[in-house]
Amino acid sequence: MLDPGSNRELPPIPAKRYFTIGEVAELCDVKPHVLRYWETEFPTLKPVKRRGNRRYYQRQDVLVIRQIRTLLYEEGYTIGGARQRIEQEKQAAPAGRRAAAASVDAALLGEIRGELESLLGLLRP
Repeated sequence: MLDPGSNRELPPIPAKRYFTIGEVAELCDVKPHVLRYWETEFPTLKPVKRRGNRRYYQRQDVLVIRQIRTLLYEEGYTIGGARQRIEQEKQAAPAGRRAAAASVDAALLGEIRGELESLLGLLRP
């Protein structure tokens, strides 16, 4: 299936908002044409497209790609099986976990807003 050299550990994902297809290919140890193909096969994988139809992946996209890679290359799933598994996991996410994430997001946004308001107060004469 894979040569033993490709079983190396994947590099950590840098703290960036967007990644180019080349950067994602290196982070996930797959070729760019494979990423473009996976976009057609996995509906959850939708990178942002900007001028010139360039793809920009977000951190969540990179995590999904790594999950797809693990399912296909390490666990031996087919494309269809991996797609079903990802959909099942997405549906099985408990509502409580989503609610907890939303409350954390709301708290973080409140914190950021407070900091921005304090900065704005410093900038006003």
